[in-house]
Amino acid sequence: MNSSNKEGAVQERYAAGAACCEPSLCCPVDYDPQYLKVIPAEVIERDYGCGDPSRYLHPGETVLDLGSGTGKICFIASQVVGPKGRVIGVDMTDAMLDVARRNAPIVAERIGYANVEFKKGRIQDLALDLAQLDAALQAAPISGAEDFLKASALVEELRTRHPLIPSESVDVVVSNCVLNLVEPHSKRRLFEEIFRVLRRGGRAVISDIVSDEEVPIALQNDPELWSGCISGALTEDGFLDAFESAGFYGIRILKRDEKPWRTVEGIEFRSLTIEAFKGKDGPSLDRNQAVIYKGPFKAVLDDDDHHITRGLRHAVSDKVFELYKNPPYREFFEFIEPHAPVPEEDAPDFDEARETPRHPRETKNGDSAPDTGCCSGGSCC
Repeated sequence: MNSSNKEGAVQERYAAGAACCEPSLCCPVDYDPQYLKVIPAEVIERDYGCGDPSRYLHPGETVLDLGSGTGKICFIASQVVGPKGRVIGVDMTDAMLDVARRNAPIVAERIGYANVEFKKGRIQDLALDLAQLDAALQAAPISGAEDFLKASALVEELRTRHPLIPSESVDVVVSNCVLNLVEPHSKRRLFEEIFRVLRRGGRAVISDIVSDEEVPIALQNDPELWSGCISGALTEDGFLDAFESAGFYGIRILKRDEKPWRTVEGIEFRSLTIEAFKGKDGPSLDRNQAVIYKGPFKAVLDDDDHHITRGLRHAVSDKVFELYKNPPYREFFEFIEPHAPVPEEDAPDFDEARETPRHPRETKNGDSAPDTGCCSGGSCC
């Protein structure tokens, strides 16, 4: 089965799923009932997913939901991020978008504000606005090679001058059982697009179906299994590796279902929710900072191959120091600033290959810190 047939099978099955409930498209998920009260039954009955990334969102964030379907996760997210937040749903199936858009005003009226919008696009090409392309092609249908070339030029213009989702424009990208529907040759681009649209310091929170073994070609070529979130699944470790290859760091598993959702030819398929951060690029400067890993492991290896031993003062660059002060690292470290701060403009380059510990005298600027006694007043208690 070629990629166009796979995408067609997905659109056809999910269009049918928008018209009536198809239980085989999802696995059971427990959502917070307080957020479901305002969502119309039509949305809930035609929602297909395998996890709940919305539970990891925060007030005020701008959220992008990939493969938003009838809008359930978007409508939950709208309540979590609140009136100061914003939620954007992207889907390529008109029937799903129709249901979502029809119910958006109802949800907005019930919660008292409108902060959700739905856009037509492919999640592996978040720059191309399919609604704008549809309108242009309806006004000037393709009838020959010249028209085709003009349409191709229009596609590139839309991507560059009128992107569906601009670069570095969202705080969090979420998705619920959709990434596995993208054909294999487009998966790398999919993860790169997630990275592109996130602001520095942003994160992806993705729930998807993964496999415990590689999915053989015979299963990948089955359109029923493909559109059913089976054939396109990445392996558990391959799923995390895809985020790392795209430039993400701090990748961690938030939830892994113990029991498989389905088992096909001995291969287990289960839901996995991961979190991955953007923003580890930048200059490496030595400002005499150090970190102490508190445990519980004897040693750990971070995403940049820094080998960090429990209890030692590790010399780190200012960039790494600031990364470790934020999630998901901060609870595992003590942070040691130098007694005399080193201004950024005076800091030399830091060798990220350095493995030697930071001597206490380095954080004290080469001199012992003033002796102030162990209690106020200069005497020990």
